[in-house]
Order: sequence, then C-alpha cells, then structure tokens
Amino acid sequence: MAAKSIYTKLFGRALLSFSSRTLYHSSHTLSTMASLSAHILIRAANRELEIPTGLFINNELSYGKGQDILAEVESLNNGKPFKIARDFDIGDSIQCLRYYAGWADKITGQTIEVDNKTKLAFTRHDPIGVCGQIIPWNYPINMWAWKVAPALACGCTIVMKPSELTPLTALMLSKLIAEAGFPPGVVNTIPSLGSVGGVALSTHMDVDKVAFTGSTVTGRKVMEAAAKSNLKKVSLELGGKSPQLVFESADLEQAANWACLGILYNTGQDCTAGSRLYVQDTIYDKFVSLLVSKAKELVIGDGFDEKSGGGPLVSKTQFDKVWRYIESGSAQGAKLALGGQKRPGKGFFVDPTIFTDINANMDIIFGPVLAVGRFKTEEEAISLANDTSYGLGAGLHSNDANQCMRVSSALEAGTVWINQYNLLNNNLCLDEYTSVKAIHWNFGEKLDWPL
Repeated sequence: MAAKSIYTKLFGRALLSFSSRTLYHSSHTLSTMASLSAHILIRAANRELEIPTGLFINNELSYGKGQDILAEVESLNNGKPFKIARDFDIGDSIQCLRYYAGWADKITGQTIEVDNKTKLAFTRHDPIGVCGQIIPWNYPINMWAWKVAPALACGCTIVMKPSELTPLTALMLSKLIAEAGFPPGVVNTIPSLGSVGGVALSTHMDVDKVAFTGSTVTGRKVMEAAAKSNLKKVSLELGGKSPQLVFESADLEQAANWACLGILYNTGQDCTAGSRLYVQDTIYDKFVSLLVSKAKELVIGDGFDEKSGGGPLVSKTQFDKVWRYIESGSAQGAKLALGGQKRPGKGFFVDPTIFTDINANMDIIFGPVLAVGRFKTEEEAISLANDTSYGLGAGLHSNDANQCMRVSSALEAGTVWINQYNLLNNNLCLDEYTSVKAIHWNFGEKLDWPL
C-alpha cells in the first residue's frame, strides 16, 4: 500500500501523507457512484438550475469569509506567498464563482417555428452528467474554481482529483461545498496519484466528461484513455512556450514590468509564462539593462514574509528540472545576464534567471528562467514568436496601434496580450490556437513592480 507525502516547499519537510491505494479502491469508486446518483436525483427533481444558483452564492460568501485561512493553507500547499494567494488567487476565484453563478439560470434553448409555421420545436441544454476533473499544482485554488464553477452552473456533478503535490486547499474547499448546502455526492474530492486517480477518471465508464489541466504529454494520455473507454467528452488546457515581443515604440518601463510579471509571477510555474522574450534591435541593450534591474527587485522567499513576491518551486523534482536547464544553458555558452547561482540552505528556491542573445529552448521549463533574443523587423518578430509547436499565449508591447492590430492577428496563439500580460477575464476564453482567439488590449493601466 503506497503512501504519498505532502512536503512544505519552504523547508522540504513532510506535512502529511496518504495512501493512494486505499483512496483508489474505496474513495474513487464510492465517489463516482455518489456523483452519478446525485446527478440522477437532481435531474429527476428538475433542479439542475435551482441548486447551483442559490447554493453557489452561499458558497461564494462562505469562501470569502475564510480567505486568510485558505491563503495560509495555499502558501503551505503550493509555496506561493500568502499575500499573492489572498489578493490574487482567492480574489480571482471568487469572481469566477460569482460569474458562473450568474449563468446558472440563463442556459436556455430555443423555440423554433417549423413546417411552414404550423408546428413548434424547441431545444434544451441538458447537463453532461458526471464530470471527472483533474487539476494541476501551480494554481490549486484557481483551477478548482475554473473547473467546478461552470460544471455546477450547468447542473453537472463532479469527481475532482487535485494534484498529489497540492491537495490541501481542494480538501478545504470540499468542506465549504458541504457547508454551503450542496447535496451529498454533487462534488467529490479524491487526493490521489495521477497514475491512479487520473487514469481511473479517464477510463471510468460512468464518467461522462473529463477535464484536465496539465502537461501536453499527460493530456494526450487522457484523451486516448477517454476515447478507449466510453468516448467521453474531453477538455484539455495544456502547456505553452509563450513569446513576448517588445517593439521600439513601446513604453519600455511598462514593457519591462509586464515582461517580469510574465515570467516571474508564480515563480514561472504558469502555462502561459512569457518565457521567450524578443526585443527590437534598436532598443535591445537599453531594454535588457532595464529588465535585469526590474527582475532584481523581486524578492523570492518565505511565503509568509510580506516582502516576498515569489516563493519556492513546488517540489524537488521541479527544482532539479529547472536547474538542469539553467546548467545546460550555461554549459552551452549562453550569456547569463542575471541569476545562475544556487542558493545555500534548504527550500526549493530559484532566483530570477535571464539568458541573453540565445535561441530559446522549446522545452517547457516551468520556472523563473527567461531567454531573451533580438529581432530587426516586424516580420522577423512574428516568425520567431510563431516558431513553436504550442499556441496558448503571446504578448506584444507597442504604442503603434496599426502594428498592434497587424501583429496580434498574425500571432498563432489562443490568447494575445497587448501592452500587458497574463491577465484573464471570466467572460473570455483561454484556448489553444485555431480555436477562438482572445485579444486583451491595455489602453493605459500601469503595472506597479515588484509585486
């Protein structure tokens, strides 16, 4: 019977442990059955809309009252600073809950006149049913809200598997769900290994949909397992190697702030992290100098220190992976403009690291490591930005409106930020390229740095 330990990211000490085998053989099967039963009861009572609408608001209010406690646990859970968890992750999640609560009674069908207007036909949107949801370790609270809120608003029931590295806040949120008055079995949480609970949800014949956020490699496995089981519906939000472009007309001070936010927020552990930065040749040296000075201002440290704007990486595995990339870049002769030295002492800390004048490695590093290159023309910038197999996000900084329109249209990314980076809205999609493109254009809001 395998036991999985949860470690503090600050000191690497075990907080608690759980048995993945026990969870798989008991909780998983029972949770799926409970979720299926709850879905059948909700549909039979014709309460798909009433339950989410009223209780969502109750849950959102309960959620708000416990913000400090949730933020403290999230800092232990993930390593991010308490103030970031409280002011950003939890605040954004409450907005998400509120947004989808508003949708719960507005999901309606159509009535259509047919056969030369002698008859009426109508459509309706029925809940999919039992949704398996697999969330990652980089934003545990946000990902919980992003997955749970729309599913409940549509009248679905849920079996949630948080990351085995960061299950604590998902378990706390499950308690809030119960306190809000949701019927038993509507939301079920299983802390389990991906190779156990994730596989089970992807293959289970009574799970009608699986939603996964994580790596591209695992996403392929989820899709394959879903197809081989009951052809369940699948939604995937996977990795990226996102570019940012800085043109000579940009506000360089603000562009440097946004570039730092793009790669250093959440210590670079972000699917849309702007890890490739391309700067126009005419401003390259000036901008890199400004960028380095900005990155130095960010304090990476104890999440409960008010000065900290970034915390440790989530695990020793992630820490070792990031350092392999840093050491590989240095060994290949890349120029280090900042960072590159390991800290003494305990904790999975990696300081901001900037390489210059190199071609960006296309592997997803998922750490505070930025590769900076240069370009001469707009066409070259677009070509460099699009030279990737990923298409999740991209950013550009320019005060030429015509250029902003041209470049944002040409960038092969599902989300494009203009004169900002990594800010999202609940009423816009976050999707891979070739689906719907969302363009966020900032017309004047200034970013204060550091966080």
